[in-house]
Amino acid sequence: MGINDQRDIEANLQIGPTDLGQVRLFIEGDGIEIPMDFLPEEAEEIAEEIMAAAKAARLVKTK
Repeated sequence: MGINDQRDIEANLQIGPTDLGQVRLFIEGDGIEIPMDFLPEEAEEIAEEIMAAAKAARLVKTK
């Protein structure tokens, strides 16, 4: 499966701080739970990547 492959899967995403000072992305769907913990600096890098992808997606949409 690649980034452009379409799927009919629903999932919930929760994002928040943990009591250990990390940032958790918690993905839940179709009988599976995936907790992903990151250091704050790693979470900031991920946020920057998401922002860059959103900006690139806007450019694709306008073509």
